Amino acid sequence: MSEPQIVWLRRDLRLCDHEAFTAAAAAGPVVPVYILDDETPGERRLGGASRWWLHHALEELGKDLGRHRSRLVLRRGNAVEELCKLAEEVGARTVHAIRHYEPWWRRAQGKLKDKLDLQLHDGNYLLPPGTVTTGSGTPYKIFTPFKDAMFDRIQGYDILPEPSLESPESWPASLSLDDLDLLPSQPDWAGGMRQAWDGLHGTAAAMERFDEFLDKVAPYADDRNLPSEDATSRLSPHLHFGEVSPRMLWDRMSRHTSAGARMFRAELIWRDYAQNLVCQFPDYSEKPYRDGYEEDFWRNPNRGHVIREELEAWQQGRTGYPIVDAGMRQLWATGWMHNRVRMIAASFLVKHLLIDWRHGEKWFWDTLVDADYASNGTNWQWVSGTGVDSNMFVRIMAPLSQSEKFDAADYIREWVPELARLDEPYIHDPPDHLRGDYPAKIIGHKEARERALANYRAHKD
Repeated sequence: MSEPQIVWLRRDLRLCDHEAFTAAAAAGPVVPVYILDDETPGERRLGGASRWWLHHALEELGKDLGRHRSRLVLRRGNAVEELCKLAEEVGARTVHAIRHYEPWWRRAQGKLKDKLDLQLHDGNYLLPPGTVTTGSGTPYKIFTPFKDAMFDRIQGYDILPEPSLESPESWPASLSLDDLDLLPSQPDWAGGMRQAWDGLHGTAAAMERFDEFLDKVAPYADDRNLPSEDATSRLSPHLHFGEVSPRMLWDRMSRHTSAGARMFRAELIWRDYAQNLVCQFPDYSEKPYRDGYEEDFWRNPNRGHVIREELEAWQQGRTGYPIVDAGMRQLWATGWMHNRVRMIAASFLVKHLLIDWRHGEKWFWDTLVDADYASNGTNWQWVSGTGVDSNMFVRIMAPLSQSEKFDAADYIREWVPELARLDEPYIHDPPDHLRGDYPAKIIGHKEARERALANYRAHKD
């Protein structure tokens, strides 16, 4: 029998279109392993919602491996140390893995290369980050030219099928999935997520959902902005955990030429764009790109109980702005928020409340099932005006008019039930006598706008 080949899994929990599995299967018996490593990422250990999704993604991958008479080895601890132990146990020298670009994984990959034969493969993005450059050979910083270059470069994909997997002579010891303790128990706060995502984990479920989305993709360019409509793909957690590759989605959409299909492809390209920024600026999710937005620019919740209470009101959906509160409650209940509402809620935190965007980024990191280091940081820096390519700080979203413009009434009725009795236009901005138990506005829009602009001028003069 050939020497066993270890496949180290992280955010690539699938068999189809997986270069590491394909290469390992061609070389010998395959030992797939997932290591829950809370040490290497440090403060970027998986948040609670991500851990919940991970449990179900691993469960589905285990079933898929079972169809090939294979199994998933589960370990816990420092990934480099555990891989070295596993290699010794099974008599392997080679580890195959999909290349990851988060700073902590890049460091871990470097350490592992010094100990074992680490074979890194591409596959989590449309094109390997860093390969699409300007005419002078430098990385793109601005999205639009990057997007155009990506459209020009991508001609199509040969999607890799699931490989046939040979098992080792004996399997190494493995933890059970329950041993990883990924699900909340005391208390069990995941009831809303179970309801929202029941039966929607794994590659097969993701592709079935995508096929349903393709039937209505034509109006996506406009309808994706309507929170009350079921017009988005909701594939972001599947993409984040690699239950599907973006190449699989691009390839499946190849027969669609509508404006909606092109817009969806552009959304996939944005994901590549975010990762390319993190390759250029590894601390992009931690540090503002633009000068002038340091800590003294913001109202810091750690400096006073009033600001801290305002942050908590935003987190809990008690700002008095129905569209903002609907989004934050949807996030807490389901681990996901409509993209248009994400922008409105994020803008409210950094511009209406003048609270540092990093407090919002950290909250999203813990509560989103699709929490992604590159995308999360890039999106927050875009909204706050601090990023390399971003919306200007002085462009302040008006959440009440945004709510009415994008027809969010039914969305509000679902997530802010104390206002469900109200008709339009009152549901978007309820007058005081119709609010009932719903809280008053934490700050008026005009007051917040003037304060934000005055703060901007004070720091830019």
